[in-house]
Parts: sequence; C-alpha cells; structure tokens
Amino acid sequence: MREIKTVTVVGANGTMGYSVSGVFASFGNCKVYMVARKQEAADKAVLDAAGTVKADSVSKRLIAKTYEDLPEILPESDLVFESVAENIQLKKEINEKIAQYVRDDVIVATGTSGLSIDELSKTYPEKIRSRYTGTHFFNPPYQLQLCEVIPTSVTDKAWLKEYKDYLQKVLRRAVVEIKDEAGFLGNRIGFQLMNEVMQYAETHKDKGGIDYMDAILGSFSGRAMPPIVTVDFVGLDVHKAIVDNLYAKTNDYAHETYVLPKYAQAQIDKGEMGVKTGAGLYKSIKNEDGSKKRQVLDIATGSFRDMKKYDFPFVKNLTAALKISDYKGAFDSLKADGSLEAKLCLTFMLKYVLYSLATADAVAEKPGDADICMVTGFNWAPPIGVMVALGGAAETKKLMKEYIEADWLKKVDLDKLVNDNLKPEYDYRRYFRAGR
Repeated sequence: MREIKTVTVVGANGTMGYSVSGVFASFGNCKVYMVARKQEAADKAVLDAAGTVKADSVSKRLIAKTYEDLPEILPESDLVFESVAENIQLKKEINEKIAQYVRDDVIVATGTSGLSIDELSKTYPEKIRSRYTGTHFFNPPYQLQLCEVIPTSVTDKAWLKEYKDYLQKVLRRAVVEIKDEAGFLGNRIGFQLMNEVMQYAETHKDKGGIDYMDAILGSFSGRAMPPIVTVDFVGLDVHKAIVDNLYAKTNDYAHETYVLPKYAQAQIDKGEMGVKTGAGLYKSIKNEDGSKKRQVLDIATGSFRDMKKYDFPFVKNLTAALKISDYKGAFDSLKADGSLEAKLCLTFMLKYVLYSLATADAVAEKPGDADICMVTGFNWAPPIGVMVALGGAAETKKLMKEYIEADWLKKVDLDKLVNDNLKPEYDYRRYFRAGR
C-alpha cells in the first residue's frame, strides 16, 4: 500500500467529518483537504477539526475546500474519506463525483455507521472497489479508539491487511474487521441494549420509567453513563435512525427490541431530540437562584418532572463491595438479592453478554471483537469480562436460563457462545464503578 500523505474528507463540516480530519492530520501527519458545499462551512470545519485535537500544529495541514475544488484535489489524494449524511442515495451521488477524478490506486472509505458497504461500492469501477471499505470511526474519534473496517465482496485481502495495519499502527485505532451487516457490531450491541432499556422504562412507567431504569443500570453495572442518558446524549433522531435501520435489516432473536417506544417518537415529533436541543428524555432547568436541576420525562403524562432519588438496597450492597474492590462479593450480592430492581440489573447484564457474543458470532472474526468494540467504542465493560465477573461461563449460562426469555435461548447455541475458552480482552474491574 502506498504511503498516505494526502487525504480528502468529503462532508468535512459534519461532526464526524471534521473529527476524522483531525485524526488524519494529527496521528497520520497528512495534508487534509476538508470539503464542504460552502466555503464558510469548510472554513469553520477547519477550526472545529483543530479544536478536536487541541493542537495548533495541525491547523497548517487542514485546508478548506468546496465541491467545486474536487477536480483539482482528488487526483492528488491518496485516500478519500466520504462522510456525508446517512442517506444511501446521497452517498451514491457523492461517490459518482469522486469516481470521476480519483487515481486508479486511490483508497476510498465511507464513514457510514450501518449502510451496506457492498451497495455503496458499486458506483466505482472494480479496480477501485478492491480498495473500498466501510471505515467506521466512533464519536469522538480522538477519544474513542474503535474503528470497524468493513470490506466489500471484492476487497483485495492483501491490501486490506495493510490498510488495517495503517489504521492500527499509524492512526492508533483499535481495529476490528466486520461483515457487511446492518449496524456492524458495536452499534448493534449498544443500541440494542439502550433501546430495550427504553422499552422497559415504558413497561415500568408506574415506578418512575426513565430515571427508574437508569438508576437500576448505573455505573456499577458496567458503563460510565446510564443507558437512557446516553440516548439523550446521542440524540433521539440519531438513535431512531439506527434502531429503525436495524429493525428493517436484521432478524435475530432480539429483533423486537429495536422497536422505538412511542414516547420517544413523541419527543422527536416535538423537536425535543436530547442534549443538542435542550430537552429530550431529560432536560436541565435553571432555578431563580441560578442553580440548575435535572428533570426527566414522565412517560405517563408526557411532561417533565423532577428526577427522583431512588434508594435501592441492592445498589448500596453492590457499591459498598465495589468500593473495597471486592468484586466477587459485589456480584454475589447482586445475584442473591431478590428485589425486582436487582433482578432487572442482573437481567440486562446477562442479556448484554448473550447478545454481544451472539452478534460477534454472526458478524465478527472472533468473540473477543465484542470486547474491543464495547470498550473502545462505548467505554462499556467488556462482555466477556462481565461473564467472568458474574462467576464464569457455567455460572453465567445457569443464570441466563433463569433470567433470559426461553424463546430467545431456543434460537441460540448457548454452549457454543458461552464457554470456558472465552478470555476477556480487558480487565473488567475498571468498568464497574462504585458511584452511581
């Protein structure tokens, strides 16, 4: 593979576009043409890209351009990264423009988070298709190392190895190769769990709903941010686009967990998308004295209310053990607690392990790729590590048979998926935190 010195990012004014531009300029030491439809947007993207890496030195390698400049800059480019909106027709139209001007030895990558890579590649001649991939960075890419690489049916295998080496060794990515399946691996696992938690919030709306479920699945359950808080951070519109695509294009045992709850759709219809619009499933309001307080959507009424302070005994026992690094004691206490809330927490931990392993088996090269994706793409506890925390393969399988729907278990080979040969890629202990 030739040395990558010049990169063109098309759609560089989007969050991922300018963030990836910063990665190429800083880690890759590349000259990066940042292309937007309007010059002002491209100029702003350069400033945004430099801000993501917090280094003035990269600014000189970031060059603002427009679509009118493509005939000039594409022949010079060693790699073209397409980062326009998640619309397959729009991406195909952009690909047709790119194909007119690139060299035969160019690398072309799309930053899609779930569209068909093979379908997108068909706008290129075969000599370019052999070096076309999905190259899915996670946001923000300067902090999250994960990069899912999705080859086409005609990708050159020798070249692909060199390309993955470049991403890993030069751009310092945690690279996993994934089959061309909807949602790939990381998003399929992460958004399945988040959407099912949202569904459970509706089921338990009489107990509190949204903040009730988030209180049950706090940082002590293996993720820095509670699941529905994460959805609010990502944006309800983005969440909907991902789960709708997964519902339409996947058909595994958890298929119905991708149905967006009606209360989330109602918020989208109001234009309340989450943090970026000031309100979504949560919102902050300012008191008269200038202080702020957090409110949460009450599913039953459709209006916001003050967040509740839940006092679950299982959380006290679990976090007390975590504070003294007694991980066995922590999870033994969770398994022994018979409360509804403890059972819900344990159920989601078990479902997370099962769905991660089942999905990795379907779309990844090895089970450990699920660990890599969830740690480096979501900052969640490694699924295999969660299995170890719960007592190992035999104990986890026993618990799954007790807590997970029998209809689900009938559709998987539990002994194949959960076994003693699984070794965690990361130490799980750092991901279970005593704070809520």
